[in-house]
Amino acid sequence: MCGIAGFIAGRSQGAARPIADIAAAMSETVRHRGPDDDGIWTDPEAGISLIHRRLSVVDLSPAGHQPMISSDGRYVIIYNGEVYSHEEIRPSLTARGIRFRGHSDTEVILESFAAFGVEATLRRMIGMFTIALWDRRERTLTLMRDRLGIKPLYWAKFGDLFLFGSELKALRAHPGWTPRVDRNAAASFMRLNYVTAPHTIYEGVHKLEPGTVLTVPWGGEPKLERFWDARQVARAGLANPNRGSDRELTDELEMLLTDAVRRRMIADVPLGAFLSGGIDSSTVPAVMKAANAEPVLTFTIG
Repeated sequence: MCGIAGFIAGRSQGAARPIADIAAAMSETVRHRGPDDDGIWTDPEAGISLIHRRLSVVDLSPAGHQPMISSDGRYVIIYNGEVYSHEEIRPSLTARGIRFRGHSDTEVILESFAAFGVEATLRRMIGMFTIALWDRRERTLTLMRDRLGIKPLYWAKFGDLFLFGSELKALRAHPGWTPRVDRNAAASFMRLNYVTAPHTIYEGVHKLEPGTVLTVPWGGEPKLERFWDARQVARAGLANPNRGSDRELTDELEMLLTDAVRRRMIADVPLGAFLSGGIDSSTVPAVMKAANAEPVLTFTIG
């Protein structure tokens, strides 16, 4: 788990408080999400600040530090999550002459965005993530959330102030916004015990929905686009059901499950599994053990 946050402060925000100070205050609110490293990148001329709190999993060296700037200097990224397919993406970049500073998945997807664009890169990304990508040349911010929404991301636009963060408390730390409770959202919470997406408990603040890209041109209006939709996938499956035998379907499930677990075992830190007492959580360490001769660390809560 890492934490990201940031903002674009328009002309009307003034310079009463330096954006670096505001960014530091927002960073403190998500300190608990990333105990290993932190970073802030600002461009005062554009009024943008990007904030990262890191829990290091892949490439523990300074080469994995964020915010990270692409080798061509055009893009800046902050990112929460892990992309399990980054080693499959890397060769297409080295073939283009890109020389990597480290072995983090962050650097791979950043260089892929620079080389192939957002849409093409997202199609190749397998993982859980929320990403903020700033294009310094076009002055455009792009936010992305993984297909199933495993990693959280909130955003809001008030006049020419744009805010985003892994948690609502990061947005509250910006002095340019006065939070107001959304009564309809409060009613939704009382009725359902949660606030339905894309709404949040605050007026004008939204959840970025799963499988969605949000593009924010400097001085312009946000634009939402889906790059993956679970409903469309379900409809396609119903329209073209798998006709295999029980044995064939069982073998296919085992192959997919093994591939999924092995991908999630890529780390430069010790790995473990949480046992909740059910079949799902017991299956995961069984597959982990089959993929690795070392004992599997397991944990439970009594």
